Amino acid sequence: MDFDRPIAQEPYEKLGSLPSFQLTSSDLQPGEPMGARFAYNGAADGAENVSPALSWSGFPDGTKSFVVSCYDPDAPTPSGFWHWMLVNLPASVTSLETGAGDGSNLPGGSFHVRSDWGTKDYGGAYPPDGDRAHRYYFVVHAVDVDALDVDSDASAAVVSFNLAFHALARAELKVTFQR
Repeated sequence: MDFDRPIAQEPYEKLGSLPSFQLTSSDLQPGEPMGARFAYNGAADGAENVSPALSWSGFPDGTKSFVVSCYDPDAPTPSGFWHWMLVNLPASVTSLETGAGDGSNLPGGSFHVRSDWGTKDYGGAYPPDGDRAHRYYFVVHAVDVDALDVDSDASAAVVSFNLAFHALARAELKVTFQR
């Protein structure tokens, strides 16, 4: 495969601007390569396909729920690659522990929609071997409704479309991964 292609646009520049808030991780450092542990099984030695710990604060008053996602705009597809989409997380939840993306213990009413891996959970990084470093955007949206009008069969694109009408603010943490 020829990997000579333009660098994809920053994904959230395509959308209207939103206020930001703080997103941190004890597992990830902004702008740095993420550890192999968070890659999809088989992507690297030590890959465990576990989601990183995330914590957020400073979101606006009026936040009623959150959406947590991970997106790779550098995948060799016209639409990038959605690795994770956790929807309708209650506003009382302001952190996720390492591994929370397996979906086994999600808080009240929250659920995963299908990732581009075809599963309803976190699916780690697995860029093509030999491609340049891919960017992974871990994003938390503060939402103005208790629950977006989607179900677990919705695509990440449909959730994102709904966020265009209900997001109050956005927090981003960008890391990279390369094989």
